[in-house]
Amino acid sequence: MNILVVQESNWLTRNPHQQHHLMERLAARGHSVRVIDYDIDWKKGNGNGLSCPRTVYGNVHKIFPDVSIKVIRPRSLRVPLLEYPTLFVTHRKEIKRQIREFKPDVIIGFGILNAWTAARLARSSKIPFIYYWIDALDTLIPEKVFQVLGRILEKQTLRNSVKVIAINKTLREYAITLGADPQSTVLIGAGIDLKRFNPAIDGSTIRSAYGIAKDDTVLFFMGWLYRFSGLNEVALELARSPDRFPALKLLVVGDGDALPDLQRIRDENHLGDKIILTGKQPYEKVPEFIAAGDICILPADPREKIMQDIVPIKMYEYMALGKPVITTGLPGIMREFGKGNGVLYVDTPEMVPETAYTLATNGSIKNCGSSARMYVQNLDWDTITDTFEQTITGG
Repeated sequence: MNILVVQESNWLTRNPHQQHHLMERLAARGHSVRVIDYDIDWKKGNGNGLSCPRTVYGNVHKIFPDVSIKVIRPRSLRVPLLEYPTLFVTHRKEIKRQIREFKPDVIIGFGILNAWTAARLARSSKIPFIYYWIDALDTLIPEKVFQVLGRILEKQTLRNSVKVIAINKTLREYAITLGADPQSTVLIGAGIDLKRFNPAIDGSTIRSAYGIAKDDTVLFFMGWLYRFSGLNEVALELARSPDRFPALKLLVVGDGDALPDLQRIRDENHLGDKIILTGKQPYEKVPEFIAAGDICILPADPREKIMQDIVPIKMYEYMALGKPVITTGLPGIMREFGKGNGVLYVDTPEMVPETAYTLATNGSIKNCGSSARMYVQNLDWDTITDTFEQTITGG
């Protein structure tokens, strides 16, 4: 079948998310996949000029080298606030073009504005539209004034969807409160490549490369470094108590807004050997970096609205490698994993080092890690893809 995906994020540069894993696996099964995306990172200096022409990227893959997905990026205007009406016009034009030329059997939306447009066009063209929720998208809109508008558009899109898929229980409930039909709103959780992410992977080469001793306890984080990620607080706590946590080290893989702050904390406190910042790393190296850690962390500010309902895919990757995870008490995380299962909750990011120190000193790391692996061992991507394929094909 022909599958058209619309999203308002950069398909090419962002780390593999749920949609990358699913679409590449569906393409490997013989389905034809096209993606309409948007360079959401243009404000961070990606590209020059006030506008970017329509661009088509062929043979795109992020996970499987033999998979080919076509990504179409409609013309965009790189002017704050004016970007949205331009996106509406150019994405509407592109969606109509793809309906005419590609003749999709189903359209799957991951965004807000272009999903709203796609749902309306799909309905008029008698094409099933499926709304896939991996985030509470309205909370991610940087301009607060547009978040209310975002919720209005989400509500209308939910009504125009033949099915709604949510990645976790909390997001499913949120979609229903916005008007999604409970009978057609299904839960398909995140998957994990259990062969790529497994406890047998050796992280000793990474540890050696970054000067990490065998008896050091490494706190590991990967992903985009938001300022609300809680990493600054963890780093400052390590700086305040170097004698209390002499064997604790923080290994951070990724780039983002918080990176300059972390670099400053590291340099001002002379913690070059304790706060290790690697920058963004190739996806194929990620399992080895996780393996280099002892305890994985997700210390996001629990008050941050964006983090209330999501369950980042990195949680499953951490756990698949047999790593315990220390996280703040985020509602979506707590609802998804409950107590135990290798996940430990703290009230604030500052409490992460103390909790990690306790795990290390009482010898609980290995047992907690085994519990984490056991929790995710039935969430293989092949099984998730089977369920997703049946859902979108009506099987």
